[in-house]
Amino acid sequence: MRQIMDALEQYILDHTSPEEELLHELDRATNLRVVQPRMLSGHIQGRLLEMLVRMLRPRRILEIGTFTGYSALSMAAGLEEGGELHTIEVEDELEELAQSFFDRSPHGAKIRLHIGSALDIAPALGMEFDLVFIDGDKREYPDYYRMLMGDGGTEPLVHSGSADNILWSGKVVQPIARSDRHTQAVVEFNRMVAEDPRVENVIIPLRDGLNLIRVK
Repeated sequence: MRQIMDALEQYILDHTSPEEELLHELDRATNLRVVQPRMLSGHIQGRLLEMLVRMLRPRRILEIGTFTGYSALSMAAGLEEGGELHTIEVEDELEELAQSFFDRSPHGAKIRLHIGSALDIAPALGMEFDLVFIDGDKREYPDYYRMLMGDGGTEPLVHSGSADNILWSGKVVQPIARSDRHTQAVVEFNRMVAEDPRVENVIIPLRDGLNLIRVK
C-alpha cells in the first residue's frame, strides 16, 4: 500500500504544473534554515491555492500564518494586478527570510507582511477580505474564526476562506489528552464551521487537511 501511495504522489507531481524556480529555492532554504520545515505549504498545496485565487478573483486576501512565505507567494501569483495580500506572522525571526523572497518575486509588490498577533493586527487593518487562508497557531483557530465572522460584535472580515492542518495528523479522530490544546482547538474549529448556518464547507484530505469555507 505504501508503494502505491508513493507512486500516486509522484504521479500527481509529474502531472501538475511545475514548481516555479523561486518557490523551489524557498522550499530548499526553509529546509536548510528553519525549524520544522514541514510546515511549508509545498508544491501541490501552493498550486491549489494559486488556482483558487485565479478562479475566485479576490481583490483582497488575508493570510494568518506566513511562515517563510511559500503560500503567500503562491496566492500572490494568482492575484490580479491591483489586488493585495496581507499576511501576518507572529514569529519575528521569520520576517527577514520571507521578505527577502517577496522582494525577489515579480508578485512581491502585492504582498504586505505584518509581524505580530493576527487577533490584534487583522481588525486594525480596517478592511474586509474576499479570501482568507488560516495557517497560524492552531490553539487560536476558534478565535480566528470568531474574529473573521464578527462574533465579538465587530463587522465580519471575510467572504470566503480556507484553513490548513484541520486533520492534524489524524489526531482529530483519536482520544485527545487534556493537555493537548492544539488538537482540542482544531476539533473545536471544525465543529464550529460544521454547525454554523452562515457558511458551507468541504474538507479536502490534501496533506494534513484543508477546510474550504464559503460564507453564504
